Amino acid sequence: MTRPRTAHRLTVVAALLALVASALPAGTANAAMAAWTPKPSPMTTPWTNQVPVDNPLPEYPRPQLTRPDWANLNGIWNFAVTGANAGQPSSFTEQIRVPFPAESALSGIQRKVTQNDKLWYQRTFTVPAGWNGRRVQLNFGASDWKTTVWVNGQQAGGVHNGGFDSFGFDITPLLNGGTNSIVVSVFDPTETGGQAVGKQRIRDVPPHSGGGIFYTAASGIWQTVWLEPTAPAHITRLDLVPNLGDNTLRATVLGAGVSGQTAKVTVSTGGTTVGTATGAVGSAIPVPVPNAHRWSPEDPFLYDVKAELVSGESTVDAVSSYAGMRSIGIAKVGNVLRPVLNGQFVFQTGTLDQGYWPDGIYTAPTDEALKFDLQKHKDLGFNMVRKHIKVEPQRWFYWADKLGLLVWQDMPAMDTRTPDGPARVQWEAEYHAIIDQHRSSPSVVMWVNQNEGWGQYDQARIANEVKAADPSRLVNNMSGVNCCGSVDGGNGDVIDNHVYVGPGNTAPTATRAAVLGEFGGLGYKVPGHEWFPGGGFSYENQTTVARLNDRFVGLLDGIRTSQLRLGLSASVYTEITDVENEVNGLLTYDRQVLKVDTNRVKAANLALIDASRNPPPPVALPLNQYRSLRVVTPGWTNRYLRHRDGLGFTEVVDGGSNALLKADATWKVVPGLSNSACYSFESRNFPGGFLRHRDYRTRMEGNDGSAVFKADATFCASQGNGGVRLAAANFPEQYLRHINSEVYLATPGGSRAWDNPATFTEDTTWSVDGPWAP
Repeated sequence: MTRPRTAHRLTVVAALLALVASALPAGTANAAMAAWTPKPSPMTTPWTNQVPVDNPLPEYPRPQLTRPDWANLNGIWNFAVTGANAGQPSSFTEQIRVPFPAESALSGIQRKVTQNDKLWYQRTFTVPAGWNGRRVQLNFGASDWKTTVWVNGQQAGGVHNGGFDSFGFDITPLLNGGTNSIVVSVFDPTETGGQAVGKQRIRDVPPHSGGGIFYTAASGIWQTVWLEPTAPAHITRLDLVPNLGDNTLRATVLGAGVSGQTAKVTVSTGGTTVGTATGAVGSAIPVPVPNAHRWSPEDPFLYDVKAELVSGESTVDAVSSYAGMRSIGIAKVGNVLRPVLNGQFVFQTGTLDQGYWPDGIYTAPTDEALKFDLQKHKDLGFNMVRKHIKVEPQRWFYWADKLGLLVWQDMPAMDTRTPDGPARVQWEAEYHAIIDQHRSSPSVVMWVNQNEGWGQYDQARIANEVKAADPSRLVNNMSGVNCCGSVDGGNGDVIDNHVYVGPGNTAPTATRAAVLGEFGGLGYKVPGHEWFPGGGFSYENQTTVARLNDRFVGLLDGIRTSQLRLGLSASVYTEITDVENEVNGLLTYDRQVLKVDTNRVKAANLALIDASRNPPPPVALPLNQYRSLRVVTPGWTNRYLRHRDGLGFTEVVDGGSNALLKADATWKVVPGLSNSACYSFESRNFPGGFLRHRDYRTRMEGNDGSAVFKADATFCASQGNGGVRLAAANFPEQYLRHINSEVYLATPGGSRAWDNPATFTEDTTWSVDGPWAP
């Protein structure tokens, strides 16, 4: 749906012109801006050179609570760095382009910030004459980490602690009626403090080797700063929660300075009102939305919403917003617990999105750049994105809402050490602020509390409290509960494993759906597009683009043919882009090269999604009966799987073959030793001996009762052309394959000789025939 044009024309031209003219003290603005230049970026994105000097990121920054009048304070500010405990500097000898972090090239500073530093920002502004008689709000999208603001020498409000939540102050009493000065100080100790930092670490800013899975810090103001006039009684928050059960939108209007006003909320589409309701400020108001058009990734329909504060017959304040009518929950589907969107199970296939940029670090250079990664998800057929331990600006969520992507939103982690009491209090307060600020976004379907045990504590309590704070969404108490010393809280809506390369096995429980929070990590280095040439790493490097495509598509196909049927409901591939020295991306870090074939990846994702909606009938093999497995590859169809000297081979078998060969080529089909939904194959002439894989080679060995043996001897069947395909239960992306008469466990796109892509599908398909030795 197209938003009303007024929602995109929110800048007051006169105000912006005034702001540009007053960016610095009178008489120096033009000279200072002329002197300021960005630093060379280690890699340039398509948008690096499209960032305006004096008005970067000019779009209205809060799409779900908009007003027509506002003034953007992004642009060139005076800048200084002092010691961490110093007071305001007497002079500002540098300039910085806000809102880019001080470590970034686009800021014009581009140097390391440590726990011994404090950042200082200063600029001037005038309030547009048309705002007379209204309150003036100073808003910050985000600033990392401890931020203090002064207006005309007086502190505005309290110190704000938090790097990922938005905040603001009513600065009306501090204004002087003419040219006003803002001074901002920011202290950011990154991992040396106890606060939420995500993957930020204090690092040298120029590209360098190492770094692993942690990246350059992003200190100071990193989201839009703006002014906005409001009435004395005004709306501060609008919570919109769809209820498909009764076709209503539950709207809660929160405000400041409210005294006796009522709230009125109107839902419309294309200029036509579909429902309106009034109620008390601070209470949920059910607004009727008859025959609600449901929001989904395939059809991301958005309604327009207007909220008003009404006093008698007069409207004292009004804001515009939007909402999507959708539900998310978990339910039994085919006796398996699954996440359901609008009451229906659809497999959630997405990527890990870390939100880093080589030119802006935490801050995308333009709004089009912010949209770009999400659009690439759609182009590649993904329907979900996991925003990994970072919280993006509100406009990122707007694009996810508008394009149609399901979002798993991580709470940024603290450092990996166990946090102390004050760190816990701060982390939880910031998490709840983040939930409140993004609770109206229809794309957000799951809150991910903690990751791989980093800074973990009180997992069960936190999951329960997040669910109580927002019962309209799923809660993940720990992503990567199987990894790295993490402790499962045992609750929440999903159980989440990380498996590299994977996809591995994640089984649902009686109370939680099974999801794969991270897998993949296939790497490919693109010359000329490396952050530090030669320094990149991945979980499994691919030598060619063709191999990368085969391997990646093979992983998606393995999920579809095996793990989906066994109960997996979602998967998150690592990752959408390279990040610094990580080269696991489907795109290079500079967004200049897409490494994979769009059509192949999209087809694999759509096939996976379609299979979840229209599951193929299960492949049923004849249990406790003898069968022989015949090759279907043209030219080899007279060969059968047999064991010889303990190894698996194929050999020609016919009526004239001797009894030993016929017996070796006959197997008893029994329920899978490690998973009864799959199958194991017991030797006809060596009862107790089973077909298994070990070191990729197939063998016939006696059951030693170990968990490893049982898993290695279990194969899951899916339908193939002219037979069945048998995937290893513990390596579901690997298939039983014959090649040169030998039988291996082979990987699509793998690097070993037996992974050869020629006739791969045919070689991994077997006809289940009558037994040669009944």
